[in-house]
Amino acid sequence: MPITIRPLQPGFVGEVTGIDICQPLTPAQVSAIEHGMDQYAVLTFPDQPLTDDQQVVFSANFGELEVPLAAQMANPSMRRFDRLELGDISNFDGKNTDKLRDRDDSRRMYALANRLWHSDASFRAVGAGYTLLHARIVPGKGGNTEFADMRAAYDALDEATKADIEDMVTEHSITFSREQIGFEVKGDGNPDNLRPVRHRLVVTHPVTGRKSLYLSSHIGGIVGWPVPEARAFIRDLTEHATQPQFRYSHPWKVGDLVMWDNRMVMHRATRFDDLKEKRDLRRTSIKGVGLEVTHAQAAE
Repeated sequence: MPITIRPLQPGFVGEVTGIDICQPLTPAQVSAIEHGMDQYAVLTFPDQPLTDDQQVVFSANFGELEVPLAAQMANPSMRRFDRLELGDISNFDGKNTDKLRDRDDSRRMYALANRLWHSDASFRAVGAGYTLLHARIVPGKGGNTEFADMRAAYDALDEATKADIEDMVTEHSITFSREQIGFEVKGDGNPDNLRPVRHRLVVTHPVTGRKSLYLSSHIGGIVGWPVPEARAFIRDLTEHATQPQFRYSHPWKVGDLVMWDNRMVMHRATRFDDLKEKRDLRRTSIKGVGLEVTHAQAAE
C-alpha cells in the first residue's frame, strides 16, 4: 500500500497513511515524508504504537537528534528516560507515573510556558528543524496542540510591512519566554544556555523558496530597537500570525505521531486539568539539518 497524504488543512497539515513507522523505512518512504513536509509543514501519523527506541529510530531518518535544554539542565535522578534525545512531555512527578506534579512544582511552572506560541529551540543559534511528538496517554478533555502556518501569515502581510521586516534581526532567549509567565529560569553554570541568540525574522524554505515568519515566544528584542517598541511590535505580529485562518488544532489520540517544521510553523500546548488527568507524550527533535535559518551574526 503506497503512502497517502490527505490534507486536513489545505496547504498546511496532512494526514499520512499507508505506512508503518514502527518498522525501518525505505529510502523511498523517507523521501515521500520529506516531500510531504516541504508541502504541508505539519504531518500527522495516526495509529502508530511506537516504543521509545522506535521513535528515536524513525526520527533519525531525518537528521541528527538534539538533546533538549531541559534534559541537559535537569537533575539526572529526575529524568524519566535514559536517552537524552527523548523529551518528556508529561505531567508526571519524575519517574513516578502514579503521581502528578503539584501545582507549584517548578517543572510544571517551566512547562506552562509551552502554552505560548513558540518555535522549538529558537533560543539556540540553530533551532530545531523538525519536531516529532508521540502520544502515549491523553487526557479526556483538552490538551490539544495548536499550530499556526507562518508561511500563510507572511503572505497575508501588506507589502509595506514585508519591506520593513525583510532584514529584521530578533533576539531569542529561553529566559524571556519564561519571564512572560513570571517564571525565573535558573542557570546550570553554563551561561551559553541562557545567552540570547539572533535570528532573522523572515526566513526562506531551502526547497520550496517560500518565505515565512520566524516568530516565537522566546523573542525578547529586535536588534537596533528599544525593548518596549520591539516587544510591542512582536506582539502585534504574533497576533496577526495566529489568527484562526492560519491555525490547526490537533486533538490527540493514543498512538498519534505529529511531525512539524519549526521554521514554517509555530505551535503551542492548550490547557487541560493537569492536576487530575495524566498526559504523556514523547518528543524528539532534529537539529535543523537541511532547514537552517541563516542566523544573524553577533553584534561587533
